[in-house]
Amino acid sequence: MNRGRLIVVLAIAAVSITGCAKKKAAGLNPSTPPPAPAVETPVSRPAPVQAAETRQITPVAPAPKPAYPDEKTRARIDQLLAKLNDAYFDYDQAGLRPDAITTMAANSRELRDILADYPDYKLTIEGHCDERGSAEYNIALGDQRANAAKSYLVQVGIPAGQLLAVSYGKEKPACLQSDEACWQKNRRIHIVAANKPPQE
Repeated sequence: MNRGRLIVVLAIAAVSITGCAKKKAAGLNPSTPPPAPAVETPVSRPAPVQAAETRQITPVAPAPKPAYPDEKTRARIDQLLAKLNDAYFDYDQAGLRPDAITTMAANSRELRDILADYPDYKLTIEGHCDERGSAEYNIALGDQRANAAKSYLVQVGIPAGQLLAVSYGKEKPACLQSDEACWQKNRRIHIVAANKPPQE
C-alpha cells in the first residue's frame, strides 16, 4: 500500500518537473524572434486652412464738429462778452487796470473752454478812446488797448488765431457827453463775435 502511494507521488513529481522544464525551455527558445518594436503610425493631419481674406473695413469718420456754436451756446458767449466789455482804461493809458483784470479773469476761462470746441470761431477785440486828442493818436491808443486785452486772453489760453484786434479810436463812443463820467465809458475795449451765424 505504501509502495503504491510512493509510485503515485513520484509520478506526479515527474510530471511537474517536466512541465516546468518545458516552460523554461519555451521562454529561452532561441528560434523565437524577439517582438518587433512598435512602429508609430503617422497621423494624417489635415492641410492647414488658409485664413479667409480680411475684409477691408473703411472706418466711419466721425461727424465733423460744427464750426459755429448753436443758439444756446452763442447766448452764453454773448453773456460772457458783455461782462468782459466792462474792462476800462485810465486816461491816455493802454495798460489793463486791476479792476479790468479782475473782470476779465472772472469770465475769460469759461469763454476759453467754449471756444476750444469751435476753433474756427473768432472774436474781435475793439479798442476805443474818448473824444480828446487827434483821430490818429486815438487810433494808435485804441490799438494798444485792444492788443493789451488780446495778450491777456492769450495768456488765459484762448488761441491768438481766434482773436482779432482792431481800433476805432474815438469814432464809436458809447457816451456822447463831454464829461469825465462819459469819457470813462468810452475808454474801453469791446469784444464781439467776428463770425456771422449761418442762416438757420
